[in-house]
Amino acid sequence: MSLPRSSATLVRMPDTLLTATDEDLMLRYSAGDLPSFRELYRRHSQGLYRFVAWRAPRRAWVDEIVQDAWASLHVARAGYQPQAAFRTYLYQIARNRLIDLLRQREGQEHDDVGELADGGASPPQSLEQKQQHALLHAAIAALPAEQKEALVLQQFSGMSILEIAVVTGAEAETVKSRLRYAMKKLRAGLDSAAGAGGQA
Repeated sequence: MSLPRSSATLVRMPDTLLTATDEDLMLRYSAGDLPSFRELYRRHSQGLYRFVAWRAPRRAWVDEIVQDAWASLHVARAGYQPQAAFRTYLYQIARNRLIDLLRQREGQEHDDVGELADGGASPPQSLEQKQQHALLHAAIAALPAEQKEALVLQQFSGMSILEIAVVTGAEAETVKSRLRYAMKKLRAGLDSAAGAGGQA
């Protein structure tokens, strides 16, 4: 017969995981605590997937990069030091893996990953919403890579200027400029699409 588990443990453990910071969870995971890893995965798996889906030029790369990022996190856990927010640390790992793949496979034909990029959002309910969604996605996809990356990190991942600077390895002022130009081009692209639609 198995021994009954302490009711105090059953109550305290979820509370501890839910209220712990990402950095605390990562430190616990580095010491071998698997429930802390599961909580980190619960918090960040969807956001990481969306970030990679927006950045990866090939549909087939997305799962590979995401899985490699979590595997690399596992390998590096023992040496983890909370010098930056955990999320920026995780996204940096994924971004570096993507850059590696781009260097290795330059020139290969690119697939559209638009359907994956918004995988965590609810589907549009009307034809008009679907059309607006498609226009927005096309306008974002048309941005230069660095501007698109900064915009996605800010608008879809909710990162601050400084966090984006850490992930991308750019100066904060450079990030601000990329976001400013991205928003300007995005508005111009949407206005142009709306004008074309009105003339059709």
